[in-house]
Amino acid sequence: MSPTKELSVGAMAPDFSLSDEQGSRIRLSDFRKKQAVVLIFYPGDLTPGCTLQLCSIRDDWKNFVTNQIAVFGINHANQVSHQKFSKKYSFPFPLLIDADKKVSAQYGAIQKLFSATVIRRSVVGIDKDGVIRFLKRGMPKDAEILKIMKSYS
Repeated sequence: MSPTKELSVGAMAPDFSLSDEQGSRIRLSDFRKKQAVVLIFYPGDLTPGCTLQLCSIRDDWKNFVTNQIAVFGINHANQVSHQKFSKKYSFPFPLLIDADKKVSAQYGAIQKLFSATVIRRSVVGIDKDGVIRFLKRGMPKDAEILKIMKSYS
């Protein structure tokens, strides 16, 4: 699997439909005209960097809620793994299952690491019209995400 064309701020966000750790189906298009969305693509459940990143979002959760921004963690782990991770750290947001990494590829959030294809840590902010307004690889601070996204919520 190779990454698709790199997305950029101002581009339309690719639509998707994925299941969360509870088995509910989440469609990006369901948020259109209703709510801004932040997608957190991360490599692995229960790993140090990913735990730090998602716990930071959890700790700033009231700021995302106040600004009416939905947040979703996304990686390829299965439902049981996501349930354990979410329960252990009391995440107030869903973790989505991208088993075949197709959605991650659509968002340019995969990379080759030796012979493996892994999720590339990426944060994507999408406004109510489906336009990408924030796009950073790595682990941007919540304040940086919120500064941009609150004007689109």
